[in-house]
Amino acid sequence: MTIEHPAVRRGTNLPRMGDFNESVIFDAIRRVPEGLSRVELTSATKLSAQTVSNICRRLLDRGLIREAGKKSGHAGKRRMVLQVNPAGGFAIGVHLDPAVVTYVMLDLLSNVVHRMRRPTPQVVDQEETLAEMSSAVATLIERSKVDRGRILGVGIAVPGPVDVGSGSVVEPPQLSGWHRVPLRDYLSEATGLPVLMDKDVIAAAIAERWAGAAAHSENFLFFYLGTGSGMGVVVDDVVLRGVSNNAGEVGGLDANCTTHALVSEAIERGVLGPESAPAGPRDAEKSLVDLVRLADAGNATATEIIDGWARRVAHGVCAAATLVDSELIVFGGPIWPHLSDRFLAVIDPFVRSSPYVEKMHETVVTSTAVGDDVGAVGAACLVLDQTLSAQVQSLLLN
Repeated sequence: MTIEHPAVRRGTNLPRMGDFNESVIFDAIRRVPEGLSRVELTSATKLSAQTVSNICRRLLDRGLIREAGKKSGHAGKRRMVLQVNPAGGFAIGVHLDPAVVTYVMLDLLSNVVHRMRRPTPQVVDQEETLAEMSSAVATLIERSKVDRGRILGVGIAVPGPVDVGSGSVVEPPQLSGWHRVPLRDYLSEATGLPVLMDKDVIAAAIAERWAGAAAHSENFLFFYLGTGSGMGVVVDDVVLRGVSNNAGEVGGLDANCTTHALVSEAIERGVLGPESAPAGPRDAEKSLVDLVRLADAGNATATEIIDGWARRVAHGVCAAATLVDSELIVFGGPIWPHLSDRFLAVIDPFVRSSPYVEKMHETVVTSTAVGDDVGAVGAACLVLDQTLSAQVQSLLLN
């Protein structure tokens, strides 16, 4: 059998901030909200004092960082503190979900400057839908009052599978008509901005890594609960994407962990009436909310259905956490707010008592710190990460 070497990873049309050392300095400053002095940067990065000074001057000149006053150092000497300048750059995030399309504008500290939501068309006319999305991006820019010259690019988070090479959405579940839609290139041409595209669960993991519950973790899982479900995996501060950039599908677990599947089970068991049968993803979420409300009111069957879902997810994340030796499991996504209390009550003790989770360290279970829009925020963080983070692969020769 002949094994072919994988193709060289395609580049991106997103311009990088600068050389690797610039990214290292910026990243070090970003990770300490109160800021760092040049002396502290020299110690933290192991770069020479002259290199640190030169890079800081360049970052200041470009408005990416700012001087934020002085603080006392060794021997009482006061040193200038450097912080990220939030208005030094911005990124747009677009999350395409079968129920809703979410748009956000982020600053350099991942703060949401402006957000919008639009219902996802249930019957897709590709040209009309793409035109509508590009128009929404233009509206977002206008309403956010951001200097267009400061926008680094647009990130798009979509349900898998995706063809990252061509920037196409490839027949995602519950999105009728999205067959090989060239979403990335269309939006780039329509908006005049560089565009990146990735799976929603991978984007969400990057959001948590940049600005969320995993900001200080290099080894974690992100379990995404939306119209469908998926899992993002970060190992040694690297997001695992797989050979086709489609890592994160959870197989049979996903088939049983969709809003549609849960609502269907509730109807079959007589907890919800036939009128709750969803005609589309938005209806499925409404019916799920009704199911949760019944469980909260003490309905035993509704509770059993939701808790059973939580146990299936718990088995899956325990197996994954053991496989990659994770220290943190983060849950989030559009429907997570409806389920968080009940799911955490089941999953947290399950993980703590599981014989399959590595016992050499604690494995923490928590909710997203990014919020309901983690997919859209993650899409924007794709841009920030690609443009500003220290990417080890940038040191490799093409």
